[in-house]
Amino acid sequence: MSSAGNKRRVAAIALAAGVAAGAAGTGIAGASNGDRTHDVRAAVKGGKARNVILLIGDGMGDSEITAARNYAKGAAGHLSMDRLPLTGAYTTYAVQKGNPRLPDYVTDSAASGSGWATGHKTYNGAISVTPDGRPKATILELAKRAGFRTGDVTTAELTDATPGVLAAHVVDRSCQGPADMKACPGNAKENGGAGSIAEQQIQTGADLYLGGGRARFAQTIKAGRFKGRTVIDQARASGYTVVTDAAGLARARPDARTLGLFADGNMTTELTGPAAKVGGTAPSKCAPNGKFAGPHLSQMAGKAIQTLDAQSKRGKRGFFLQIEGASIDKQDHAADPCGQIGETVEFDNAVRLAQEYARKHPDTLVVTTADHAHTSQIIPLDAKSPGQTATLVTADGAQMKLNYATNPAGESQEHTGTEVRIAASGPQAANVVGVTDQTDLFATMSRALGVRR
Repeated sequence: MSSAGNKRRVAAIALAAGVAAGAAGTGIAGASNGDRTHDVRAAVKGGKARNVILLIGDGMGDSEITAARNYAKGAAGHLSMDRLPLTGAYTTYAVQKGNPRLPDYVTDSAASGSGWATGHKTYNGAISVTPDGRPKATILELAKRAGFRTGDVTTAELTDATPGVLAAHVVDRSCQGPADMKACPGNAKENGGAGSIAEQQIQTGADLYLGGGRARFAQTIKAGRFKGRTVIDQARASGYTVVTDAAGLARARPDARTLGLFADGNMTTELTGPAAKVGGTAPSKCAPNGKFAGPHLSQMAGKAIQTLDAQSKRGKRGFFLQIEGASIDKQDHAADPCGQIGETVEFDNAVRLAQEYARKHPDTLVVTTADHAHTSQIIPLDAKSPGQTATLVTADGAQMKLNYATNPAGESQEHTGTEVRIAASGPQAANVVGVTDQTDLFATMSRALGVRR
């Protein structure tokens, strides 16, 4: 089929699927009876992208998106992610470690991230290795090899699964620092391996890493050139400027490699409020978290985009950047609705910045999605759930009851195995339409950047 014919086919599929969530400049998504056919057609672009910005809301299923929208904007309101013009869903299953021919229907962040990072399915806990432990090149590694600038941003520890899959290869996600290698003896430096996730991230050498996890990078390296020194020492010797607070981030020079370590563990959440409990809570509003130390995810995202854009102007290639809102998932595990919603809203602020950049740089592919769905559900106010519930007062002035019931009270709530939303704009964005798989996202991004294994 000719390229023109293929373009018409993709546009027809998009229109038949009703994928327009509201193209930029067309008003709020889904609230108008206007004909959006022209806008969807205009959004279907092939060709190459100079830049790719991938935004991952960890644990951000449709229920988490809806809860955040209801709370922050009202039921008829719209988040920035709702305005991306081409929308689909993708499947998230992992495979069983002992028998990779069989699916593991409920993925963790390691297996799911490895899927879009490498284009290969793997088992829960694996970081960009095949089920038999072989490393597979990632989209960030391929982009860097081809001359693109690269960045990795998260509100979790930088060595956590989602940021880790881009720049490291270990058989177990727990192997985050050189003192954490019990589950990965073959990957340990002292045994001839490439080292922990933290060590490998510095060795891979992305231009920018921003997130938490300072304690992992403060661990002592056990073998090789930097034996007896910390991973932070390794980073500085490799040319990284290390910053530890919002002021340091603001001062970081755009022409230098930057390692931002803003918390010993995961970064603090934006909002706080009553946790869900058996029997429910009184209707309440969320409040700013007095322990929040910054920087906000949107500040990290803005600095990352600014830095990589400035660096890439010196060459023929653009940049690849992944931005993760990590604690949507972590607060869902904790049955903490305000924590979860605050992280989703702040993640959406980062999506807005990516969209603003793409409007000025239309050769940018922007993709927003999740790694997996999670436990929270919006249920009727009079529902008698056996699980934990909390009731919030939304932007509409109405009450919304959230339910957490995938495990008993006091235990971590579970991921779920449903497909999740994926939305995009820019070159190759049409490839997210319909129902795809996480491994297809690797193909979409690598095709957009024109990189190969």
